[in-house]
Amino acid sequence: MSKDFSDGAAWIRGSIVPIAEATIGVTDWALTHSDVTYDVVPVWEGAFFRLPDYLDRFEHSMQACRMDVGLSRAEIEAALHDMVARSGLRASYCALVAARGAPIIPGSRDPRECANHFYAWCVPYVHVLKPEVAEAGARLLLPDDIHRIPDDSVNPRAKNYHWGDFTQGLFAAKDQGLDNVVLSDHAGNVTEGPGFNIFALKGDTVVTPDRGVLEGITRRTVLELAREAGLKTEIRALPIAELLQADEVFLSTSGGGVIPVSQINERTFSNGRPGPTATRLRASYFDRLTDPTYRTEIAYEPAPA
Repeated sequence: MSKDFSDGAAWIRGSIVPIAEATIGVTDWALTHSDVTYDVVPVWEGAFFRLPDYLDRFEHSMQACRMDVGLSRAEIEAALHDMVARSGLRASYCALVAARGAPIIPGSRDPRECANHFYAWCVPYVHVLKPEVAEAGARLLLPDDIHRIPDDSVNPRAKNYHWGDFTQGLFAAKDQGLDNVVLSDHAGNVTEGPGFNIFALKGDTVVTPDRGVLEGITRRTVLELAREAGLKTEIRALPIAELLQADEVFLSTSGGGVIPVSQINERTFSNGRPGPTATRLRASYFDRLTDPTYRTEIAYEPAPA
């Protein structure tokens, strides 16, 4: 009997299985210590978007985390292609993961004695903020009592599972009836949110933070689109006060592109609606997703007769 991949697929230990059948061991440091680096590449209309850029970042993250999963870049790329093709998903959230693994010597506390390994999984396309939220403008909490993990403790440029700060922030935002959270650092500068970068537009200049953030591939795309639209761009510290004085605020994420922001705490932007610049950039992002220059087509398996 053929297996059902409609909920997603996973590539693990060299095999492709339905997402519900994918497992890792309970002593894997990925589980016991959140010792993982990963990346997420979007699949849109049957193709990976900016796959080489995501693979570059994944390789850099593995180097930063001192992991060697024993696979070449070509082998990792082939695993992703095979997995998504098997799933049949033409719009997907596709994750590639490097895990520290279980200790080779049981009970060892030495990270050098763990068996690093690779796995991947894909599910139907994930919107970090629901499309209806993006259409209305996201409402965010920027708390003054929850801060981003310092980047000299956990390197945010190596995408990771350390979400203790974000999870606390999400609970606080949801408790107040808001959509999501963005965190500041301990110096009063804005960093990022769970799964997204943030931008402030003032006049004709777009500013996005340079510290405490993942250098998002979607962030890179948005900066390119902003420059093409005639806007100036700056990557630098973004104080909270400057963010709250912006003309418009918007987010970027591989799970949904450009997300206009209508409110942060008590401050509303664009009369509580998506701003015109963010709205144009959102449309431009979805146009960019279909640009052949940035697409790596997937050879799907033929449908059963």
